Amino acid sequence: MDFVLGLLIVGWVFCLIWIPLVIKANWKTHPRALFVCFFAEMWERFSYYGMRALLTLYMVKVVFQQISSGEADVKSLAIYGSYTASIYLGPIIGGMMADKFLGFRKAILLGGILISIGHIVLAAQGLIAETNETFFFIALSFIVVGTGYFKPNISSFLGKFYEQDDPRKDSAFNIFYMGINVGAFLSALTCGYLGEEVGWHWGFGLAGIGMIVGLIVFWFNLKHFGDEGHVPDKKHDQESVFAGISLNNIIILLSFIAVPLWALLFNYDMVFKYGLTGITIAALAYLIYLSTQYENGSRLLVVLILFIFHAMFWALFEQAGGSLTLITDRFVDRSMGNSEIPASQFQALNAFFIIIFAPAYSWLWIKLNKLKKEPSTPLKFVYSLLLLAVGFLIIVLGAKFAMESGQKIIVWVIIFMYLFHTLGELCLSPVGLSMITKLSPQHIVGFTMGVWFLSYSVGNKVATEIGKLISVGDLKEDATMAEQISPYVDVYLQWGVYVVLGCALVLLCLVPLLKRQMKGIH
Repeated sequence: MDFVLGLLIVGWVFCLIWIPLVIKANWKTHPRALFVCFFAEMWERFSYYGMRALLTLYMVKVVFQQISSGEADVKSLAIYGSYTASIYLGPIIGGMMADKFLGFRKAILLGGILISIGHIVLAAQGLIAETNETFFFIALSFIVVGTGYFKPNISSFLGKFYEQDDPRKDSAFNIFYMGINVGAFLSALTCGYLGEEVGWHWGFGLAGIGMIVGLIVFWFNLKHFGDEGHVPDKKHDQESVFAGISLNNIIILLSFIAVPLWALLFNYDMVFKYGLTGITIAALAYLIYLSTQYENGSRLLVVLILFIFHAMFWALFEQAGGSLTLITDRFVDRSMGNSEIPASQFQALNAFFIIIFAPAYSWLWIKLNKLKKEPSTPLKFVYSLLLLAVGFLIIVLGAKFAMESGQKIIVWVIIFMYLFHTLGELCLSPVGLSMITKLSPQHIVGFTMGVWFLSYSVGNKVATEIGKLISVGDLKEDATMAEQISPYVDVYLQWGVYVVLGCALVLLCLVPLLKRQMKGIH
């Protein structure tokens, strides 16, 4: 049997054994809604990471195959950054719509439908017109608008089933985060294999099927949610505001109209960057205003400060879907027996390590909490930055050794890099989601979660700019491997090690101040 296909089968078998064990271990500790949200989010992330695993390679090798490799890299990374930034920009609007009009349930279902349509369109492109950019951008835009509704509201919805300072909450979000990464793990293995080995449209199409499964799981379990997540005010669903159409139906219609408008932005990178900057400034300014309107509003200022460090973490971490995928494709020895592992499948490592270590982190936070030794949220963020820097140091050292020896980078370098990046992510991302549901006033939690996802958006777009530092211009055709790898080493050392360590030091100095501003929320 082909090693790559065997790896795919082993991955599925592992998850089919591991997931029931984790659920059984936590079934009596957490409400049923956790496990429903777990499966819905798992399939949504299967959809997103299936796309992410293939997107950069697909653009470089197919959509922009007619231009030079250096230009293709830069253009592909710019669009990849705009896409991933858009994925986390939409949640601001999606969160507000759920808070004020749609409710969490309807917003989640609408988002899932739009995402499914996007993947169907993208799969169809692979059969009809692979190099048609308009078709391609429309497909991406359906996924962007849909994720704006789905992503913030599934997290906020889960928070409704726990009290504000419930000690189980960090544990619950670690389990929820494991669900996210089961989807990511299986999609990188499966969609990566189908996309690179069978056909690009097969990989994209399977990602869409994953989202449809997630919708079905959520729909058939609505009865387990009690009174949570309904439309905030029924008049938005019942009363006509224009031509016999209710306000909520108008919002749904406008969501479809937004798709072609968003597609235009993918061709205008500078417009997107200025727009994202303006939205970020406006959102953070409004967050500052809200901090003056509520009792214990200073907690929102903690969100504001950690926003900056959170964005910095993702700016480097998200090299995984861009420059790290390219360096893996071009300069890593991926041979295994008579097979060569597709570069896209290496993105499954991050998710695999989360599946393994998320339950351990969940247990660790609860254990330390009982011993009154659990690190505060800001201190956990410091640990995440330190671990991220270690990961980049590993790939820098591995690449330098390859440059000196004239051989390709050994595969263990990539594996250990992803391991440390993942350990850092587990100190930051699920903890951040849990933090928002604790620090935000209850009736603006959707908006605050949307602002938090905006930090992912900013981080992803900055990741593009960092990646483009590596891909400026074309090297000579006879350039040595050392000359080709050198730009990666320089950027990863400067940004991934030095800048990240500097951020960790600054945040460490701010930890005492942030703990005071959290007003008793750990």
